[in-house]
Amino acid sequence: MNEDLNITYITLDGFVEIQKYRFLYFGIMFVVYILIICCNSTILYIIWIHKSLHEPMYIFIAALLFNSLLFSTTVCPKLLIDFLSDKQITTIWQCSFQSFVYYSLSGAELLLLSAMAYDRYVSISKPLQYHAVMKQKIVRLLLGLAWLVPACQLVPSVIISNTEKMCTFTVNGIFCNNSISKLFCMNSVASTVYVMYGVFLITNAVFVPLIFILFTYIKILAICCKSSSDVSKKAFQTCSPHLLVLISFSCLCSFDIIIARLQINLSKTTRFILNLQVVLYHPLFNPVIYGLKVKEIFKHIKRISFLGKINVCHTNVY
Repeated sequence: MNEDLNITYITLDGFVEIQKYRFLYFGIMFVVYILIICCNSTILYIIWIHKSLHEPMYIFIAALLFNSLLFSTTVCPKLLIDFLSDKQITTIWQCSFQSFVYYSLSGAELLLLSAMAYDRYVSISKPLQYHAVMKQKIVRLLLGLAWLVPACQLVPSVIISNTEKMCTFTVNGIFCNNSISKLFCMNSVASTVYVMYGVFLITNAVFVPLIFILFTYIKILAICCKSSSDVSKKAFQTCSPHLLVLISFSCLCSFDIIIARLQINLSKTTRFILNLQVVLYHPLFNPVIYGLKVKEIFKHIKRISFLGKINVCHTNVY
């Protein structure tokens, strides 16, 4: 702690052999972060400029990819700085803010996936009423709630933790997640309140959206079983990218709960790898899945990519 400036510094103690591999870590992180920016931005640009993609399904995809960009930008730039720094430190204010944004965007991800599941359900179960149900006002409302609700839910937990005194100044991680709660000296009452509110947050922000998505897909499956093979095939094509992203994100949420919430003895190297996977894997996985699996998006990607140029040359030859 710097008492003269009244600034409290936190040490990030989750790095593995940082002095030996700092340039390797930096290089990998930099390349992956640039790929995340390029891949997500490319699909966002495609959806933005093509009016045929200004439909709720593609708007939700764009929102999800934009959320991925924000998510990675919350963590990656600071990691790049830490890899090249002699000391991996941050201030308590920056640490709290990073943790707040990290979990706020994680909650937004699940709510956006819930909105996408509802959109697919309406599209498949009520195709003739789809545009009447999924109006622009409804889409804007769902997007606003997806980002606003998780942020509002996190405010009480931030207040509870930051009103307590600090006992330690070391975070066992490479960025600030829920493990910062272990920095504060909470009495039994405050600790109980914090744990109970944490259970409420996990239930409300994770399990409720997952149950809603599961219920929605059970309804879609029931509709497909009663419909023709063409309807079932189309439903599978539009729903499979969403399911892949959902499964991926659910696994990463499980990793985060194991790392931050549960008292499980993991080696420092294992924690380091899991932390990096949470930050880098999913923001890169999203655009790859939607770019390859969504037919309309893939068609536009081919036109502006090397694949499109190969097809043009092949056509000209013949």
